[in-house]
Amino acid sequence: MGKSNDDFIMTIDDDDDNIVIPDEEKDIAEEEEQDKDQSKAGKKNKKTNKKKNQLQQKDEDFDNQFTFALDGGGDVGPAKPWDFTAARTMLKNKDLERTSIDDIISKKRKETKELKKSQKIQDSKPAPAENDDDDDDENDDNDDDEENENVFDDDDDDLAEDGFGAGAKEEGKPTDEDEENDISEGDEDDSATDTEDEDQDDVNMNNSDDDDEEDDELEQKRKDAYFAPEEENVPKEHQSFSSMNLSRPILKGLANLGFIKPTDIQARTIPVALLGKDICGGAVTGSGKTAAFVVPILERLLYRPRQQASTRVLILCPTRELAAQVHSVAVKLAGYTDITFCLCVGGLSVKQQEADLKLKPDVVVATPGRLIDHIRNSMGFGLDQSEILVMDEADRMLEDGFADELGEIIKSCPKSRQTMLFSATMTDNVDQLVRMSLKNPVRLFVDKSNQAATRLIQEFVRIRANRESDRSAILLALCRKTFKKKVIIFFRSKAAAHQMKILFGLVGLNAGELHGNLTQEQRLESLERFRDLEIDYLMATDLAARGLDIKGIDTVINYNMPTQFAQYLHRVGRTARAGRNGRSVTLVGEQDRKMLKMAVKSANSAQVKNRVVPMDTIQRYKEKVESLSSQIQEVLQEEKEDRALRSAEMQLRKSENLLAHGKEIYARPARTWFQTETEKKKAQEENTPKEYRSKKMDDAKPVEKENKIKRGKYDGMSRHKRRRVQAMEDDEDYMKDARKQKTSAKKAKKAAQPRRL
Repeated sequence: MGKSNDDFIMTIDDDDDNIVIPDEEKDIAEEEEQDKDQSKAGKKNKKTNKKKNQLQQKDEDFDNQFTFALDGGGDVGPAKPWDFTAARTMLKNKDLERTSIDDIISKKRKETKELKKSQKIQDSKPAPAENDDDDDDENDDNDDDEENENVFDDDDDDLAEDGFGAGAKEEGKPTDEDEENDISEGDEDDSATDTEDEDQDDVNMNNSDDDDEEDDELEQKRKDAYFAPEEENVPKEHQSFSSMNLSRPILKGLANLGFIKPTDIQARTIPVALLGKDICGGAVTGSGKTAAFVVPILERLLYRPRQQASTRVLILCPTRELAAQVHSVAVKLAGYTDITFCLCVGGLSVKQQEADLKLKPDVVVATPGRLIDHIRNSMGFGLDQSEILVMDEADRMLEDGFADELGEIIKSCPKSRQTMLFSATMTDNVDQLVRMSLKNPVRLFVDKSNQAATRLIQEFVRIRANRESDRSAILLALCRKTFKKKVIIFFRSKAAAHQMKILFGLVGLNAGELHGNLTQEQRLESLERFRDLEIDYLMATDLAARGLDIKGIDTVINYNMPTQFAQYLHRVGRTARAGRNGRSVTLVGEQDRKMLKMAVKSANSAQVKNRVVPMDTIQRYKEKVESLSSQIQEVLQEEKEDRALRSAEMQLRKSENLLAHGKEIYARPARTWFQTETEKKKAQEENTPKEYRSKKMDDAKPVEKENKIKRGKYDGMSRHKRRRVQAMEDDEDYMKDARKQKTSAKKAKKAAQPRRL
């Protein structure tokens, strides 16, 4: 029988849920293909979106204002070439809470605000109708006070006359305002006396030059005999680090830090240092001296024998911060090697440093005092196998302050070592270098030792003899009006830097401080905050003048002119580094004329300017400073009380520890020093100049008698004179005997008398 069409109709049971009709199979396959195509397109879109995001991030990270340094050493690496991570890990653990000076200043500012508000409420009470307008004006003034807290204008009309800075005028071109100020202050006589003094100074300078010509010839002969011939030491010009035959890990570390083209000092130093010769090098600040001695050290250490670990390199720095910076840069340059480092500076944990030194690191970066402490008191550490000794800022280390410490360190080092000395103000004085026992050293002076950077604009603000009290007002005016960020201000004393930090805080300027009265943690924190632009102004002593490389410092202000010209060069060298522009402003008094002349001589005449601050601006800021003097004293008193309370807590904790762990503490061996206290004081007295010695030091110092031939009592006398002198001496002897007999008779009479009951 034939089958009908109905027999071919499929029946769907409840269990047959997955049965597919033949016509729908094509549609499902098409949908699957579409899904596959969409997934592929989605993956492609994701990839393209990722690439776009990466390109956008790169565009955001790219600095359009970036320029390479013309003299090499372009920085394309990380924004922070150095950090204090190694130093922070060795900070001493202290549980005592320390109230910061910023908290005390903010508290004082709140109190003054509340006082102003209360005065405002009292002044806003109902008054007679006639004076309503005056009261409104006063209230408006008080509102302005609260907004800006110190009634300071933000416009730069008072000070700014050129595009870069306020009131900067070239020397030798006085303006009408200068002449008006001179006439109003009655300084015509002063100018006449100034020219006379300058003429006298020039005459004295000429005479001294004539006298020194003979000494220069003798000194030049000594230098020629002491230093290696310079003709042999002129290397070929290196346009890149790859032409110096450096290893690949060193080149990779240099590229990581952004060093592309070697600077002049690096191109001349690295090939000579790789030969193992002693070097005495000098170049301007910011020219890359750290990398100049670190790179050849790392290259030589790559080929060291690894059978036995030993300390082979010692790098000495005068300050803790400079040592931490050199250590950080060296660690980053050696990031692709197996070279080990150790940082030994004061203020950090001694126990952790001892543990690191027991592992015999390849390179030790240290300050002299802490290094001697470890040499004498740390078990298993010595410099017997050190091959290279490097001194950064060597002219400071060769001064009398470090003489004894240096002598002790050199005794511990072997005589067959390589010695390298570097500084921006390095001198080739043979007498100082002999102390380091250099062997036929190579003299590598790229720039003059008494010259500032070429792109530094030096400005000077003259302060009259009767206007010394205006310094703080002038500084405040300059910082409030013109220089508003990335400024280092140098002071002679720690107390002055601290007081100015309080003044800036009360005024509302964001400032930090860096000097020896702070703890090591505070010093590192203030440096890092200034580097990260959290602080606009850094109040510092000469502690921060040497070697510190903080990128982007625009201005250096000298509150006082330093006593040594080398120190001035180091201060202004914190700006205009690595081919960048910079500006220094120095407040110059009448006693600083010689230093001013030296600064003008060493600089380009087009880059030396005279800055004038109007008298009305100085007067306004001076009144504000005087009004804040009472608050400064209150802050200082509160800080003193907090310090006394903290010291009492420390003494209490110390006594508790002695009671609890007295046996362990007294069982430890006492730490020794290479000098006793009396020897140390004697060395300090001998090293201090005569003009700075006190009367007590002169009285306490015994006068050494010269070995002279002893003369007879009557030598050189005529016979008549000798007889007369002898007769007088006989008479004196007779009179003395008579007096003795008389006194003895009186005593006998008194003894014979009966005693009274």
